Amino acid sequence: MLKDAKQIIARIGETDQMYLEGNTPELALERADLRLALVTISRVLQEQLHFLQEAIVLLEQGRIEFEEMPLLTYLNLSLHLAKAYMLYFEITKEQRFALITQQILKPLTVHEHGDVYFFLAYASACKNEDAMSRHWLKKYSQTAEFDSFLLHQHPAFEAYRETLWFVQLTQQNLH
Repeated sequence: MLKDAKQIIARIGETDQMYLEGNTPELALERADLRLALVTISRVLQEQLHFLQEAIVLLEQGRIEFEEMPLLTYLNLSLHLAKAYMLYFEITKEQRFALITQQILKPLTVHEHGDVYFFLAYASACKNEDAMSRHWLKKYSQTAEFDSFLLHQHPAFEAYRETLWFVQLTQQNLH
């Protein structure tokens, strides 16, 4: 993983040059992921919003530009897009970004991917939709991607940590 802004910016330049030679869904994913990394490094709001907007455009374009791509690649593009919108939510506290995340991911629940359920639970919790968050967390807990530690550390689920259902959900998967 690239450690500092200079390395990330250099890699952005490299991947942007590669884009000029031809785009692929994997390249779109990498280009967006680099910009998301800059969002987490930057402490300047305008920079964060700029890089988020760039990442979102790259991810949306990557999802629709190609007629065919492996399902896992499409899921990864969608999950990174959800991550971008939830970063937008974290920065602005505007619930519309959590709603957009839900709209992106709900059609993908048929694939029963744990990270899809996690982000749906996260978005639901941010919108104070406790029943939906609980629903998605239960589905998440039944997947191979389930991470009890993540749930205990993630601030979106803080309100649930003392509830009986949350304790049982996270305990059952420790054994």
